[in-house]
Amino acid sequence: MNPRFETILEKKLIGNKSTMSFANYKIGELWKIFMPKRHSIKNNLNSDLISLTIYPPNFFTEFEPTRAFEKWAVIEVSDFENTSTDFEKLILPSGLYAVFNYKGSSNDNSIFKYIMQSWLPDSNYQLDNRPHFEVLGSKYKNNDPLSEEEIWIPIREK
Repeated sequence: MNPRFETILEKKLIGNKSTMSFANYKIGELWKIFMPKRHSIKNNLNSDLISLTIYPPNFFTEFEPTRAFEKWAVIEVSDFENTSTDFEKLILPSGLYAVFNYKGSSNDNSIFKYIMQSWLPDSNYQLDNRPHFEVLGSKYKNNDPLSEEEIWIPIREK
């Protein structure tokens, strides 16, 4: 599976966040908080949901399943004006991403294993210390083997 490469401009995101680890992964709880309130956001740019992760530096080179990271359930907005206090704001910095079109269940983590252990080491790129995210568009169906999403991995040249 080969990615496409995209350089994005800074994005404004609004949603909810939670600190978790792979050993204590509570993504379902985060989305249960966000989803009922998301329709109150009036300045969204599209209907895509974004699952975003901010890993600490060296997270993957010093991997421990109990090491904490920030997980966000967000949507992209045009601005932060008239934003409810029920949500937190995040600026996604500009940068280069490898974008993988993934089809399969969101419970199957083999795509991430492939990206980190096969594709990335064999590529001309290395991870950049920016957020990772998945775009959950109209073809996304949680835990369905026919679900489709985009996986965005922050990269820079080696």
